[in-house]
Amino acid sequence: MTAIRTILGIESSCDDTAAAVVQNDRTILSSVVAGQADLHAAFGGVVPEIAARAHAEKLDIAVEKALADAGKSLADMDAIAVTAGPGLIGGVISGVMMARGLAAGSGKPLIGVNHLAGHALTPRLTDDLTFPYLMLLVSGGHCQFLTVHGPDSFTRLGGTIDDAPGEAFDKVARLLGLPQPGGPALEQEARKGNAKHFTLPRPLLNRPGCDMSFSGLKTAVLRERDKLVDAQGGITQQNRSDLCAGFQTAVSDVLAQKSRCALAEYLKLNPENPALAVAGGVAANIQIRDALQSVSLQARVAFTAPPLALCTDNAAMIAWAGLELDAINHPGLIPLIARPRWPLDATSPAMLGSGKKGAKA
Repeated sequence: MTAIRTILGIESSCDDTAAAVVQNDRTILSSVVAGQADLHAAFGGVVPEIAARAHAEKLDIAVEKALADAGKSLADMDAIAVTAGPGLIGGVISGVMMARGLAAGSGKPLIGVNHLAGHALTPRLTDDLTFPYLMLLVSGGHCQFLTVHGPDSFTRLGGTIDDAPGEAFDKVARLLGLPQPGGPALEQEARKGNAKHFTLPRPLLNRPGCDMSFSGLKTAVLRERDKLVDAQGGITQQNRSDLCAGFQTAVSDVLAQKSRCALAEYLKLNPENPALAVAGGVAANIQIRDALQSVSLQARVAFTAPPLALCTDNAAMIAWAGLELDAINHPGLIPLIARPRWPLDATSPAMLGSGKKGAKA
């Protein structure tokens, strides 16, 4: 019988300060997330310096609450896992320094975790997927297809060549006067709209391969908005709803078609238990989830999407990734340093969204 091991996870790569305690039997004993939406609301996106200061102020509180909620002390931890990148460097440094201090004071091992690996391994925590599986990592700073071979082994099949979908959601929401964070606001507005009212592009949809582009789609929304402003002096509530619905459907169509391409490549491995998983903040979008599930059904592969609370940034995924690395005796990062860039697949050519988590502003 495998001994129960317990890890404290710490996450601070963007604008969520998080701490969690997770066991290797897939039990999440606690998960604390302190958001910063109110701090950045006036700026239309995340301001890196403000985010870093907030992390420095909240990290110790989050860790203390996570341990208390779990009914554990630092002495009960077998190790400490922390996001060491990629991300906004000020926030990553805050988390790394906190973790280093805790590890030095307690004598516990310290494991540096790639934030993207945290997302990519979440289906192992929630659904016990077996390797290899196909992962669509789609968030504010990233969009890529990964074949997940193991806790430290990933192959990138393709990704965005410009804006990540989450970034595009936020920017389109801002163009249309919606509050931030833009993704949830745009999704809610789209429910009232007609997705067919405006003709919007599906960039790279007919190009072979798994690469994607969302910058041109965002620009197309801007042009439609400006046409309306010139013609009628502004946009109506229905105009805004229709633009949101059209944009969201276009993103969903691109992700669905490129998922078909990625599945074709992945299935060449003849996996014993084929599966498509999606993770990251944009994975919380219901229309996108439904489209990906339909693609999976057509391909006769399992589909997995984590609970909404584990799609967005959290420390439970970092703790779990630490447990996965611990199980294979991975040395972690020695010395542990903060990294603004850190691609999961270091052998593939660098591309936007493959290793850097940028500001939303």
